[in-house]
Amino acid sequence: MLAETICSAVSAAGLGIAAVTAYRKRFLTATRIAAYSLVPVGLVLTGVVKWLSDIAFKPSVWLGFGVLGLAWLLFMITRAIERRGGGSRKERRAAARAAQGEAVAPAASAPSLGAGSSPDTARPRRKPEKQSGSAGAGEDFSDIEAILKKHGI
Repeated sequence: MLAETICSAVSAAGLGIAAVTAYRKRFLTATRIAAYSLVPVGLVLTGVVKWLSDIAFKPSVWLGFGVLGLAWLLFMITRAIERRGGGSRKERRAAARAAQGEAVAPAASAPSLGAGSSPDTARPRRKPEKQSGSAGAGEDFSDIEAILKKHGI
């Protein structure tokens, strides 16, 4: 009941200010003020004010908002830790093992490997290249692969 009375008083005051503004021949501004002043009455008539006041004065609702805030905070903390690479040792070891595993296409990384690689990929077999296209197409891919490996992809 108190919230409805306050909203009605705010609307009445806003309409009064709109009337004074219109008297000063600032009709566009007066119309805008009148529109804003009718919003509280509209909220009262639709029942939004009653619903909000019921929520605002219940401690259990505020406790729920607190729990949601705590959950959000925990999610953000774990995300920040993951981004800095501070996951558990077990997760880092598993990621390292997965990175050392066999590639899907082992021959694809052969041009980027140097002399210190395994014997079967130390000397990649060269196929005769056709001179019609770009001669350095394999070199382009090796640069891309080196960049991807640098970033752990």
